[in-house]
Amino acid sequence: MRKAMIIFAAMLALFTGRAMAQRCLPGMSAVEVKANMVDGFYTGNSRNCGYSFGVYYSVFKGNANSWSFGCEYLQTYKPYGEKGRIPVAQFTGEIGYNLHLISDYSQTFHLYGGVSAIGGYETVNWGDKTLPDGSTIHNGDAFIYGGALILQADFYLSDKIALTANVKERFVFGNSTGHFHTQYGVGVKFIIE
Repeated sequence: MRKAMIIFAAMLALFTGRAMAQRCLPGMSAVEVKANMVDGFYTGNSRNCGYSFGVYYSVFKGNANSWSFGCEYLQTYKPYGEKGRIPVAQFTGEIGYNLHLISDYSQTFHLYGGVSAIGGYETVNWGDKTLPDGSTIHNGDAFIYGGALILQADFYLSDKIALTANVKERFVFGNSTGHFHTQYGVGVKFIIE
């Protein structure tokens, strides 16, 4: 009778519920690599679209909220003349807070809304004031500051790896080439214990 009770208890333990993943617990951290399109979708004919790459470190707090710290390289272009374009590059550091909005029961999907502070440096045409046709650029290199609003979705492939999709509206000041940039793209997040 005792063996039957043990077998019955083991069967109940195995079949009456699912073990849930241990994700986004306080104290866990993650490293994320992102690649984004900037100000539109780049095609061979686009002259003003750009791209960005970033690396971020996140620390999870209570309720799956997180602090994130990172750096990003953003490259955009300003159309010039018939077919030319002038490169504008930004090198920035970022500190932000991501608020957990929703997740599914199995903890496979998480949606975050976030806000961050940005600071860095912008260079126009890599510091070269003269264009190939002899024209002079009046926009100069500058230190920039500002912030960003972020909406990000995480799709966990396992307890240690997640694919991310994000939309980010970035606003910077201190420069003369434009203050707002819309970014969207994908990334990979690696969870560290």
